[in-house]
Amino acid sequence: MSGVRPYRDRAEAGRRLADALIAEVALVDPVVLGLPRGGVPVAAEVARRLGAPLDVLVARKVGAPGHEELGIGAVAEGGVRLADPSALRTLGVSEADFDRRADAEVAELDRRVAAYRGDRALPRLTGRHVVLVDDGLATGVTASAAIAALERLGADRIVLAVPVGAPDAAAGFEALVERVVCPIRPAEFRAVGRWYDRFDQTSDAEVLAALTPDDPDGTA
Repeated sequence: MSGVRPYRDRAEAGRRLADALIAEVALVDPVVLGLPRGGVPVAAEVARRLGAPLDVLVARKVGAPGHEELGIGAVAEGGVRLADPSALRTLGVSEADFDRRADAEVAELDRRVAAYRGDRALPRLTGRHVVLVDDGLATGVTASAAIAALERLGADRIVLAVPVGAPDAAAGFEALVERVVCPIRPAEFRAVGRWYDRFDQTSDAEVLAALTPDDPDGTA
């Protein structure tokens, strides 16, 4: 997809993603859930454009030894723990080593749930479109864990929405969710950050600010 204009930042990505969602899916009583941290600023713009409630669904990639950005599995709320068997074999990572690394990510996952949502329950998920948003899709391992968590929580109409994704990864979710909305699927994907002019790390403070808008209706 040469010539595709990158996103200026996550906010613009969210607005363009919302336009794609409106054009492609007849959403029923949607709720928007962002994957923290980077997915939340995107999700905030989607929720604002849709006039839908916004919350978080926390999932964490489990990185390979010495290559933390390479996902060999993921964990998510509700005790979800997924390993990529082919990645473990290729990298020579034992199940015991994976479990140790996953345990460390669960600790961070629990911290984020407490920081972002505290004792607040997730919105009702059944009978409505649950729009799961991240800032991009590389291997898809974190999104897989998040979808498994949503299914455990009773979500029955899941839409995976990302501004940009690796074509194979995006296509792999077509049979797992009701719809995948991914406006940019470049053949030469390389990395999510390549498709943003600005791709700074999102902070906890930015996540909390997105979840608590200044105006009570969340329309500002």
